[in-house]
Amino acid sequence: MRAIVREAFGGPEQLVVKDVPIPEPGQGDVRITVKAFGVNRAETYMRRGTWGDVAQISGIECVGVVDADPSGRLARGQTVAAIMGGLGRTRQGSYAEFTCAPSANVFTLETTLSWERLAAIPESFGTAWWCLFNNLELSPDDAILIRGATSALGRAAVSIAADFGATVAATTRSADRKQSLLEIGAHHALCEAADVSTAVRDLFHGGVNKVLDLVGNTVLRDSLRAVKPGGKVCQAGFLGGPNPVDGFNPIADLPSGVDLNFFGSFTLGEDGFPPSKIPMQRIVERVASGRYSAAPAQVFPFDEIAEAHRLMESNGANGKIVIEV
Repeated sequence: MRAIVREAFGGPEQLVVKDVPIPEPGQGDVRITVKAFGVNRAETYMRRGTWGDVAQISGIECVGVVDADPSGRLARGQTVAAIMGGLGRTRQGSYAEFTCAPSANVFTLETTLSWERLAAIPESFGTAWWCLFNNLELSPDDAILIRGATSALGRAAVSIAADFGATVAATTRSADRKQSLLEIGAHHALCEAADVSTAVRDLFHGGVNKVLDLVGNTVLRDSLRAVKPGGKVCQAGFLGGPNPVDGFNPIADLPSGVDLNFFGSFTLGEDGFPPSKIPMQRIVERVASGRYSAAPAQVFPFDEIAEAHRLMESNGANGKIVIEV
């Protein structure tokens, strides 16, 4: 099979298409014929070596059809999506014509969406759903701030939260992208800054109930200042870089009565994080009906993975980057 192999840690040029053996599914695995996959920022960190020793074939998600299921549970040809479960980290990932994923991390789907549209959904919408309804316990009465909202994950979160009935404020680093956030359901679009909390507290009379922070450690203190007592902050991304918060002191920096938590989709499938809590079929149906906005920002052919990574690192996509296999 053809696979995109990382020859060494480094830049996008290290991603090379090669012929490698088709993987054999182990007990509890499903082998998938990959039709398309999304590109994620996590994969750029893996490529550079930021996350240590990881699989040479990257890719934390895909959509396709079942090629083999040793358990006999899934029929060959069944449409599926797969996310994480070690894909691209502890096992060879989805940057290939075939991949093997843990069966618990494989979602069966019934849909008429094209592979390219379907590939824009699993990781971004699955992670957004988990953050909003598990970590943040979002209510329709909540006001929520979503930082880094023009990322694929951010756009998914805006779409889900707004459809759910919450009042959404969303940030972007580019003033010319504010309108695109309003078009997918945000009620307020703000330019990202170190003191966004000031504008948020003015808009919402003392702050919001919830914050989904995808910018990360560079703005964590400000995100905490944007929340009312009794509110929650969930950090689920590092668009501003992965460096730790310098000198963070809970006594000084964590407001009394505010819950700070973290979610990483690499935990899906581990104890306490069952992928079955993500209603992927329902999400796909809402994308198909237009309730959720999930069109890919740009689609690349398999051989142009390096160009896709360059676009990701330039922050120029304004949404999900998809690779067609």
